[in-house]
Amino acid sequence: MINKEQSLEAPAARPSGKNAQWTRSTLARALFSLALVLALGVVFPAEGAFFRLGTHQGAWRQASVVGILACGLLPVILAGGIDLSVGSVLGLSAVVAAKLSIHEGAPAWLSVFCVLAIGATCGAASGAVVAFARVQPFVATLAMMVFARGLAKTASGGTKVATAVPGPDGALHYVDVPPLFRALDAQVFGGDVAAVTLVFLAIAVVVGFFCARHRIGRYWYAVGGNEEAARLSGVPVRATKILAYVISGLCAAAAGICQAAQEQQGDPEAGVTYELTAIAMVVIGGTSLKGGRGGMGLTLLGILTIGYLDKILSINAVPEASRLMLTGAIVIVAAVAQKNS
Repeated sequence: MINKEQSLEAPAARPSGKNAQWTRSTLARALFSLALVLALGVVFPAEGAFFRLGTHQGAWRQASVVGILACGLLPVILAGGIDLSVGSVLGLSAVVAAKLSIHEGAPAWLSVFCVLAIGATCGAASGAVVAFARVQPFVATLAMMVFARGLAKTASGGTKVATAVPGPDGALHYVDVPPLFRALDAQVFGGDVAAVTLVFLAIAVVVGFFCARHRIGRYWYAVGGNEEAARLSGVPVRATKILAYVISGLCAAAAGICQAAQEQQGDPEAGVTYELTAIAMVVIGGTSLKGGRGGMGLTLLGILTIGYLDKILSINAVPEASRLMLTGAIVIVAAVAQKNS
């Protein structure tokens, strides 16, 4: 006889019945949304800019940093939560990465380790508040969002951490961009692919593996689908939730390092409103905000959709304010579509 816990640890089965129908309809909507956005680029090509290879390379590069945030948000949303702090953790990570790499001259491995540790700590703190204090994820991560942004401004002194370093006499002198930043900002494969895009794809593969093929991924689905049933089945609900937020924090830290490398500085204001875009990417792909349904494949479609939409609006000189309003409207439309599905 197979009990419920054993069934959670079994290899993932192909969806059937209502689940299969939901997956097919969600995939169809995600593909339709991406096709609609690409058609928008064909109709409004910005004097042929949309048909140039460089435009598509730029779209992938621009979407990579926020895409990393979306990859980290996926486990949290699958487990029925939300993480509003990822943009602020990104800003904090960018500042710390810049201070360690530029001002302190720390080796790359040490800078990466310290920044990832900070991201994981922020995620663990949010997850612990949600899991043990039973505070709503919206409130807990909103508090972390404010705290991390304040910490970033404190650490940077309210200014950008750039290659202009003050000397003992108070005069500024310029130092070289650290090798870590140059490596992440480089173009590889003959200049056709940005290194940060490879980082994004690697993170997507790892997170996607855990979601689809690892026991912890099935725990995220179980907790998001029915938390009480998951608990009665032997799923460690608190640890499952905390681990989801830790992964979100780690991805936000990795995104912060990439952001600092691309800008060659640590900006305490970096990542503002990125959480909205990242959530939009996950939701427009079809992952349910109620938890328990979704996956990395759908999230990648959402990242492509939002990334191309932002690029098309950019090459057509649509103001950023209008793009933000459009992103908010997309989240609402996607949420309503999920509710009616």
